[in-house]
Amino acid sequence: MSKTDTVAPAPVAATVSRQFTAAGTRAAVVIAQRLALLLIVLALVFVAVDLLPGSAVQAALGRDATPAQVAAREHALGLDRALPVRFATWIRGLVTGDLGTTVRGTPIADILASKFPNTLLLGGLAFVVTTVAAIIGGAVWAMRPRGVSARVLSPATTMVIAVPEFVIATLLVFAFSLGTGWFPAVTITDRAGAPADASMLILPVLALAIPQSGWNIRVTRAALDEAAQAPHVHAATLDGLPRRQILLRHILPLALPTIATSLATSVGMLLGGALVVETIFNYPGIGSVLAGSVADRDAVLVASVVALTGAAITLVLLAADLLRAWSVRGRP
Repeated sequence: MSKTDTVAPAPVAATVSRQFTAAGTRAAVVIAQRLALLLIVLALVFVAVDLLPGSAVQAALGRDATPAQVAAREHALGLDRALPVRFATWIRGLVTGDLGTTVRGTPIADILASKFPNTLLLGGLAFVVTTVAAIIGGAVWAMRPRGVSARVLSPATTMVIAVPEFVIATLLVFAFSLGTGWFPAVTITDRAGAPADASMLILPVLALAIPQSGWNIRVTRAALDEAAQAPHVHAATLDGLPRRQILLRHILPLALPTIATSLATSVGMLLGGALVVETIFNYPGIGSVLAGSVADRDAVLVASVVALTGAAITLVLLAADLLRAWSVRGRP
């Protein structure tokens, strides 16, 4: 082996090392920014719930509770301390995995462990439906911009984007439950606390997925149209490659970062819309927990729900960032 062969790879290795270091630094900065934003949101949640009228302990103990009983319970739960002190104590517990208890004395970790999987199931199915609808609808629209499908998708997507989830949920109930009787209007749980039948998931999933599908179909179509203008795509077209092959091998990889970012953003919308949808369909998820905790003025439980959903959304957004970085790096 010559001296040139031994020394040449060093600059390449150094360049690769610098790229990985820069990528790691950017990822660390993004994670730190999102964690800081989540911390600010949690602090605002504590303040907002604390400003609600009434006493959380009084609501938990009932109207017959004496002032002495209320004061003793507040002292036991630490609610008689200043708000910043309570928030700092809860944050320390959050780091160690101790979420504390509700004002009714139930461990918060047990509540979230029993309800959050149901919300993840509902949101995950809605996300799959949204993804499939976005890719298929956006691809059909982009490939046939003047076809019948495009004339249908253009007004339809605009309409479903403008209609909130609770309106769509109500229309679905009228059409497919009260009207036809095809699907149940409410969710009945089994002994494990999960939906007793898969048919009970269909309407809630559609209520969540339809608005996000409309938005993501438009984003996908725009991303595919932009990617189709790339020079190598024109070269592939001139070479006579099949249209489907050009779409899958040349256009879609270019549009993937934009599509992934849009879908990742929809995760937060799906989890946020779950609050309303779960209430309408009596679904046993985290939405009912959040509604009950706000009614009870339980700041710790509300913040725990926000922290859990915020962590899930942050992980999805981080995965989308990594996918976008990988896709951009692999572009021709």
